[in-house]
Amino acid sequence: MIRIRAGAPRGVRQGAVFLAVGTCTGLFLHARRTMLRELRQARAVAGAAQSVLLRPLPPRVAGLDVAAAQLSADRGAAVGGDLYEVLATEHGVRLVMGDVRGHGLAALGTVATVLGSFREAAHDEADLAGVLRRLDRALARRPHVRDDPDHPAAEDFVTVLVVQVAADGTLHALNCGHPWPYRLSGRAVEPVSRSVPLPPLGLFPLPSRLSVAELGRLLPGESLVLHTDGVADARDARGRFFPLRAVLAEASGPGPLAARSLLRAVFTRLLGHTGHRPADDAAVLVVRRP
Repeated sequence: MIRIRAGAPRGVRQGAVFLAVGTCTGLFLHARRTMLRELRQARAVAGAAQSVLLRPLPPRVAGLDVAAAQLSADRGAAVGGDLYEVLATEHGVRLVMGDVRGHGLAALGTVATVLGSFREAAHDEADLAGVLRRLDRALARRPHVRDDPDHPAAEDFVTVLVVQVAADGTLHALNCGHPWPYRLSGRAVEPVSRSVPLPPLGLFPLPSRLSVAELGRLLPGESLVLHTDGVADARDARGRFFPLRAVLAEASGPGPLAARSLLRAVFTRLLGHTGHRPADDAAVLVVRRP
């Protein structure tokens, strides 16, 4: 602290005050620059972590064309709470899409838990019910949830859709609070089911019996479009919802569209609809049987 005696000349007093103000301003700017640098570093690390968790999908998995992308609502960081994976297993091609409550850095731990469990269970479990139960147990085993019920993350939940595509295109699924996918056949766009899903994982225990939904077949030339609610619930400046079904029908055109092209068309329209400012994370996964 700088002390000025009452008898000091006026000019000296003013100069000392300016010196003190300048010193405080300099310290504030230095602290601000340090905080911004650390925030950028944290976001870069989180973005790198998510790029490992949401690793790029191959363009083809067991004869199916695949394309997926995720858009984060956390400005300045490629971090979100949406997740997806596609794996070829001896039981068929298995897909998962999920949406963790919230977004940004706080959602990464739950994303890692669900994806890590799915990547093992998809190969180990003979039926989808076993896969879903493994995901549920993995969420319940998180240390902060098991040891501290009052921890904020103990209230986390995740919507999960698990789908199996057999070699002949037969579809089976289990849905916990997630939007049903759309099936594209030419210009026809229909949800694969209209049944009420189970509650999201993490809210309630799974029922003792799980009924796997039979969703018909994915025929050659047809596509399956999985998405999170951040897509269908996106609004424009006038509050209108994103017309995902109409966009898919328009993008399909007169003939089948490649998975990547369909994905690009959806995100182009989504960004235009929201003015490049989505309010929630959004993810789309396209699987096409050529």
